[in-house]
Amino acid sequence: MKFYCGEDYKAMSRIAANIISAQIIMKPDCVLGLATGSSPEGTYAQLVEWYKKGDLDFSQVTSVNLDEYRGLSGDNDQSYRYFMNTHLFDHVNIDKSRTFVPNGLEPDSEKACREYDAVVEATGGVDLQLLGIGHNGHIGFNEPAKEFCKNTQCVDLTESTIEANKRFFEKEEDVPRQAYTMGIGTIMRAKKILLVASGEGKADIIAKAFTGPITPEVPASILQLHNDVTVVCDKAAMSKIKLTHCAT
Repeated sequence: MKFYCGEDYKAMSRIAANIISAQIIMKPDCVLGLATGSSPEGTYAQLVEWYKKGDLDFSQVTSVNLDEYRGLSGDNDQSYRYFMNTHLFDHVNIDKSRTFVPNGLEPDSEKACREYDAVVEATGGVDLQLLGIGHNGHIGFNEPAKEFCKNTQCVDLTESTIEANKRFFEKEEDVPRQAYTMGIGTIMRAKKILLVASGEGKADIIAKAFTGPITPEVPASILQLHNDVTVVCDKAAMSKIKLTHCAT
């Protein structure tokens, strides 16, 4: 496991974007596993900037997203499909027919999960999976549980996750209570994993996930068992893990 520390959010985002761009350059037809939320926004902005400068080509890239709120359509401005379009897909030359997000409008949860597992499998496997981390250690929407879930699942969001996400909605009651999420087993099958986190509020969970015991009560702790994980944080989020220096 490798740790990189940026002095601030912008530096952290640049480091993460460098890792993703290197993957695209090395393998132009790579499969990227993508995440949403505030943590990767800066990373996507940096990738868009480099694309506009002519440094990156997304034309052969395939993407699979970690999760989607159950009940939201892709044109809902709080859906994760909308987020990806707004922050990345609309600004680069990726083929949107090869960008996949769980179908939030599929009412049959078992069908939605089976279909998304088949989509991920059909890509041939994820080359690089981008992750954020929740304050409770969730990755994707894999919440603390008694066991690690292998495949795509429909989950009930915890109160702490609803509380963290309500800032994106007009009212707390508008926050969906369920989501479809790629399972821990699927995430762990990615060839490489890149996790980003920023802010003092993430310092405790970063330390707990990567220096504490491996337990489904801290879902991200399973990443300790993966053979190619890179954790990129800003100085505040990395403050409880000892490193020699932070990049500016």
